[in-house]
Amino acid sequence: MTPALSVLDLVPVRTDQSSADAIAASVSLAKVADELGYTRYWVAEHHNMPAVAATNPPVLISLLAGATERIRVGSGGVMLPNHAPLVVAEQFAILEAAFPGRIDLGIGRAPGTDQVTAWALRHGGPADAEETVNRFPEYVDNVLAMMDTGGVSVSVGGRRHALHATPAATGVPTIWLLGSSDYSARLAAEKGMPYVFAHHFSGSGTREAIELYRSTFRPSPELSEPRTFLTVNAAVAEDADEADRLALPQLLTMLALRTGQPLAAQRLVEDAERVPVAEAHHGLLQAMRDRWVIGDPAYARKRIADLAAEFDVDEVMVNPVAGAHAGVDPRTAPGREQTLRLLVD
Repeated sequence: MTPALSVLDLVPVRTDQSSADAIAASVSLAKVADELGYTRYWVAEHHNMPAVAATNPPVLISLLAGATERIRVGSGGVMLPNHAPLVVAEQFAILEAAFPGRIDLGIGRAPGTDQVTAWALRHGGPADAEETVNRFPEYVDNVLAMMDTGGVSVSVGGRRHALHATPAATGVPTIWLLGSSDYSARLAAEKGMPYVFAHHFSGSGTREAIELYRSTFRPSPELSEPRTFLTVNAAVAEDADEADRLALPQLLTMLALRTGQPLAAQRLVEDAERVPVAEAHHGLLQAMRDRWVIGDPAYARKRIADLAAEFDVDEVMVNPVAGAHAGVDPRTAPGREQTLRLLVD
């Protein structure tokens, strides 16, 4: 079975790009995904990172949905502890009203940044990880209630008050829980919500999290049976050697993240090839490469189909991580677009 394909976009920023360039490249990439028949296009939330321009999913979603025709556009995800639930509900109620039937709200509980930025995001409020975990189910319940088309009734000062995310909603976005541990798998199963494990980032624990979600799932009015898909990093080119070259800049970025090195904008391919990798890090680099889908079109398509069969999913969300060569137009991402094109028969 050939799985449906979707796209995850962190809006990467290369050394030859400004934020404006990176956003323009992502808009172009979304148009390609729309034309090729990809199912959905999700943008992530990360803050204060030199190689990631995806800081505000709702704003990006409005740009991307407005530039496309049919593809579902959503967050992968909104880091809910950074935001008041009503703000999230209002933002996505507006998006659903503007683009009915095309909006997904993916929710995560990680800060998506460092502790100082998390503190600033919460207006000087607590950035304590334990408190975030303890209150996350409450935050999720609040968003679910506030997104209801009929609104929600809240008690303040001993009186009941009606609260509406938008005055006259006719629909709500599909709301997903995202995670990279079994915490969100348990919560999604308990609440009867669709769930996605961050296989593209974690690379371990995927099978256990998905099996836990499926085995403990409780049907809800919105979802009668478990619903999930797989996320993978991919770099595809006409030949395997070129795919390896295009994957290297992102591999080095992830290596720096995992080994505590300073983060920087994503290198161009030629610059990445000049970077020495410490002997102690060769194993980690190879382990990441082995988990990613890197190769020619025939290999990449088969690998994705095999992963879909292995994890029993009918949809795979691809994070196109192919870098760029020196001299390309900064407002484009040819390697990322090529990855999406070559994955489609």
